Amino acid sequence: MTLASGLKAHGYEVRIASRSPAKLADYSKQSGIAAGSFADVAAWSEAIVLAVLGEGAAGALEQAGKKNLSGKLVIDATNPIKHEPPTDGVLKFFTSLDKSLMEILQGAYPDARFVKAFNSVGSSLMVNPKVKGGPPTMFYCGNDGAAKQVVAELLAKFGWEAADMGSAIAARAIEPLCILWCIPGFLSNDWTHAFRVVRP
Repeated sequence: MTLASGLKAHGYEVRIASRSPAKLADYSKQSGIAAGSFADVAAWSEAIVLAVLGEGAAGALEQAGKKNLSGKLVIDATNPIKHEPPTDGVLKFFTSLDKSLMEILQGAYPDARFVKAFNSVGSSLMVNPKVKGGPPTMFYCGNDGAAKQVVAELLAKFGWEAADMGSAIAARAIEPLCILWCIPGFLSNDWTHAFRVVRP
């Protein structure tokens, strides 16, 4: 919902999808963002933000439908978090370091243009984050250069320094940033930080 509201605030036409759109009635009334099924919103859209639990990502895309995803940018904000409690603040993933969730999704939907982004920070900081020391860094990756350029421009509008990490394989490194980001939250209830690349 944070990204949907942020996109609307920055002048984009936005709709939000759910398996049960009626559950979003209050949000739609408050935000002015219409809700619909995954298939309806995917068919309507020019680009898609996939922001669901990692374990539900494949199901959400299946409901959206391959024909409705073909050729479209899919900004993948998901993380492959296991449905288990963290150990000493460290989350568990259902993927390995040799295969990211985004690679799996890209393989299942080869005609969609996936770009991993927004997965390494909490929702409260996704849009125009207010942090000390200048704009934080958002790492992103994907196989389609034009799709990545769109995401880089969006990140700049949202107040981020965009850091292109290359092809979809880089999601193997970007997705685990979620684990690192969450440790201070689980150990010290600190959820208001972001990563930043510092250069000499």
